[in-house]
Amino acid sequence: MTQDTAAVERLLDIMAKLRHPTEGCPWDIEQDFSTIAPYTIEEAYEVAETIATGDMVALKEELGDLLFQVVYHAHMAHEIGHFSFGNVVAAVCDKMERRHPHVFADTLIKSAADQTLHWEAVKADERRAHAEATSEGAPSHLDGVPLALPALSRAAKLQQRAARVGFDWPQAAQVLDKMAEEIDELRGALAEGGDGAVAEEFGDFLFACVNLARHVGIDAETAMRAANAKFERRFRHIELGLSAHGRRPEDASLAEMDRLWDEAKTEEGR
Repeated sequence: MTQDTAAVERLLDIMAKLRHPTEGCPWDIEQDFSTIAPYTIEEAYEVAETIATGDMVALKEELGDLLFQVVYHAHMAHEIGHFSFGNVVAAVCDKMERRHPHVFADTLIKSAADQTLHWEAVKADERRAHAEATSEGAPSHLDGVPLALPALSRAAKLQQRAARVGFDWPQAAQVLDKMAEEIDELRGALAEGGDGAVAEEFGDFLFACVNLARHVGIDAETAMRAANAKFERRFRHIELGLSAHGRRPEDASLAEMDRLWDEAKTEEGR
């Protein structure tokens, strides 16, 4: 048994002990798929955060936490007779070999772009087969885009799926025109009042923004995270600047806070 195999066996054993009906941890015993799912999502985000910061020590820890989530779900499935961790591993191995015939078979794929096209074609075939096997009706090109994805990421994936069959703006300039159109419609909804219409038009505008990001090669979710970080950094500068004079933001005028905001921008070279 290799060191890696032994480590995985140890993890599976820990999970089994935690979920033991009489000798396990009361909290772990009470959990089910729905209660664990939010932790799974949270751990995935923490992995992404450590990658963004370049902290490899933290990345090792967060990858372990994410792996534990996979083991948790697999163990619960095994308890009710559906599948085991080994089945999960075998399924992903089969999938990777199926989707990389240029590596594991004799198919010739010349470039990364060709591989992407092949990958998506295989995934489409898998979605059709799944729809037929589960009687979910006619398959759609939009099948399999998880509802749990962050809204900006899901919008981009839906747009990508539609674009593969030709439903897309040919150029980014046309998306900008669409954004201007959506802003006009949002202004109209604001003038007329009615929260429902305003929310709908605002959603349409955000969807168009994601479309533009996709056309110019920007990941909208990543861009939004960067904008959040920038806002937080600059607002903290405002707080520190006011605190140096014994004041708080709620005691300051908007003009004062704007001045400190511009100061933060200058210090950042922007």
